Amino acid sequence: MREPISSYPRVRVRGDGRQVVSQAGAVLLLETVRKTGLDQATSAALAPWRKPRAVHDPGKILLDLALAVAMGGDCLADVGMLRAEPAVFGPVASDPTVSRLIDTLAASGEKALQAIRSARAEVRQRVWRLAGRAAPDAGGTVTVDLDGVLVIAHSDKEDAAPTWKRTYGHHPLMGFVDHGSGGTGEPVAALLRPGNAGSNTASDHITAARLALAQLPKKFRRGRRTLIRTDSAGGTHDFVAWLAQRGRWLSYSVGMVITEQVHSRVLKVPASAWTAAVETGGEIRDGAWVTELTGDVLDGWPKGMRLIIRKERPHPGAQLRLTDADGMRLTCFATNTPGRPIAELELRHRLRARAEDRIRAARATGLRNLPLHRTAHNRIWLEIVQIALDLLAWMPMLALTGKARLWEPRRLRLRLFTTAGQLVTTGRRRILRLARHWPWTGEITAALARLALLPNPG
Repeated sequence: MREPISSYPRVRVRGDGRQVVSQAGAVLLLETVRKTGLDQATSAALAPWRKPRAVHDPGKILLDLALAVAMGGDCLADVGMLRAEPAVFGPVASDPTVSRLIDTLAASGEKALQAIRSARAEVRQRVWRLAGRAAPDAGGTVTVDLDGVLVIAHSDKEDAAPTWKRTYGHHPLMGFVDHGSGGTGEPVAALLRPGNAGSNTASDHITAARLALAQLPKKFRRGRRTLIRTDSAGGTHDFVAWLAQRGRWLSYSVGMVITEQVHSRVLKVPASAWTAAVETGGEIRDGAWVTELTGDVLDGWPKGMRLIIRKERPHPGAQLRLTDADGMRLTCFATNTPGRPIAELELRHRLRARAEDRIRAARATGLRNLPLHRTAHNRIWLEIVQIALDLLAWMPMLALTGKARLWEPRRLRLRLFTTAGQLVTTGRRRILRLARHWPWTGEITAALARLALLPNPG
């Protein structure tokens, strides 16, 4: 009988290849680590946890885990991807050694967490300096978005609990620096909470904001140049008062719940008081209007707060809520930014939706689940995830251009990191030869050339 004809060529597979490197495109992450000095900073920060005569540096072990997560891993054992390529990634600790380090760091609690966070903050300042006009603070301001994330647990892990969406797991509160329309974003806070933690708990928002501010360069840790954005979960008296506290003077743009008092006031707003909402290009947003409420609706809130309402025709299929009016979906937010048109402020607040993109990237980078059983261990895991996300934000910011700067983790892995390569040793040099026919080889080599032009850390 004739063999069936296939659409694909038939190849014979043998497992005896030599000098072949998988995940060769991950050298982009390694060069980012070198140029930013992340390896040196992490090693110095975790030096107190290095035992005498230890073979493996705790800082490198933690960084190896972060690299594995950045490349798509979602558990400690996935560091084996790096261990299989010692010529590229160097010596990688065994699984038992990795587990013992996580146990040790978890037992140290806040001391270990603070050491890791300090190293990240130190490197972040250098990265933004290297990025120049591509840095998130290039315009003289920084925007931090706070948002909650539901992480499903499929087993009975410590602090896992029923969530408000009737699932089971954890409810971390995270913060991301917005890179604007020309980039992605980077994590600056991750507060691990039980699944039943309240969405609008002011103390948690204050803690997450403190963690986020500590990651920023010193000049952005207070003052109007730093904008804190949240959804309506952040619209509490205590949190807004903390943001506006004398001496802190942070800018804020926080969603607010439509109360009965606000709803009744909106119904009395004349048609002439509504202004058309705008899009990012300055054009009018179809079917959306904004207005500002004043008077007694601001009683009890910090001085200088502005309450801005948006009404918009609901999207097809969307159901109206009790707080909507006249067939329009009502939303509102509060800000303390003076002197700017309300349509411009509403657009700025609407762009908080980019935080959902950052959360999607986090889920694809180690936050699909929390792989460890104890809360103290999962707090260390969250720091590893943040380092991985830092690298996935810093590498494009320093090395990629155009649309490639906007690629999310899954696309970076598919197009860049999974590139195959051949390791050639000639004289005393090692050369990694990437596949010439791969469509994005030119993108990789150009990015490496840009990284090579950056100064080495002092």
